[in-house]
Amino acid sequence: MRIRDALASAFERAMRSVLLMFSHRRFLGRLAIRLPFTRPMVARFIAGETLEAALPALRRIREAGFRTTVDVLGESVTSEAAARAAAAGYVHTIAALADAGLDLNVSLKLSQMGLGIGREFARENLARVLTAAAAAGAFVRIDMEDHTTTDATLALWRELRPLMAGSGDVGVVLQSALRRTPADVEALIAEGVRIRLCKGAYKEPAVVAYPDKADVDAAYVAVMERLLDGAPYPALATHDDRIADRAVAFARERGIGREWFEFQMLFGVRRDLQERLLRDGWTVRIYVPFGGQWYPYFMRRLAERPANVAFLVGNLLRERRGR
Repeated sequence: MRIRDALASAFERAMRSVLLMFSHRRFLGRLAIRLPFTRPMVARFIAGETLEAALPALRRIREAGFRTTVDVLGESVTSEAAARAAAAGYVHTIAALADAGLDLNVSLKLSQMGLGIGREFARENLARVLTAAAAAGAFVRIDMEDHTTTDATLALWRELRPLMAGSGDVGVVLQSALRRTPADVEALIAEGVRIRLCKGAYKEPAVVAYPDKADVDAAYVAVMERLLDGAPYPALATHDDRIADRAVAFARERGIGREWFEFQMLFGVRRDLQERLLRDGWTVRIYVPFGGQWYPYFMRRLAERPANVAFLVGNLLRERRGR
């Protein structure tokens, strides 16, 4: 067992190094959208490089009966100009969604707003986005990144939520992989925040996160049931059939109406499960990313947990078998 674990760990480290190396090779990204056999894979997971390119996909998703949240790709900016441009991009996106009659719902990362540059600087940029969202009556979700940003994320949410009082709202994301999440859930339920629950894609130290998938899954189910029992309109971000089916069963057992929560899934991932839940009458919101920063974003997501490569390939194969 120890030998197998050591080999698996060595393979994961090697994969992470390769994927991180590829993430800095921008020419590979440009090549990927040109080659016939890779272009469909890119298009499957990224709605486009510009908002104008993404709008038709958003319309198709809405016409099919799904709801949407939009992610303007970008993160871990290293310059104030890039962070201000990211905030401006969200302001523009909210206005464009309103003009198009699409869901006024966006998701953003604080590292994209300049958190790595400075907390007050990120606060300024986030406030700009929230002010625009409040004027439009939009909903903003602050995505959660690695555990080192959790306290700052929650603190900035608490400070700036009053900007949206009476018009729109701002919510947060929690990760079942983090050991602190049950305590965060109790505090946030008391504050009436809308929470999206995900498993967490970051490779975290065992002291702060569960290293085993089975423990992460068990923690997800426990937190999910707590949210369904007492949180305002939770969003369950999962592509796992068993967890989605457990949520449905739990809701039926407790008499929780379909209007009291929603499922969320990534654009292009587990479309078979998305469609099944929608057919059964459940609300499904699709997380739709677009932007020129898609390639480093995608490669870093894979590098954070190389098992995601097998996850994506497995989803593709599962959908093919289901057709």
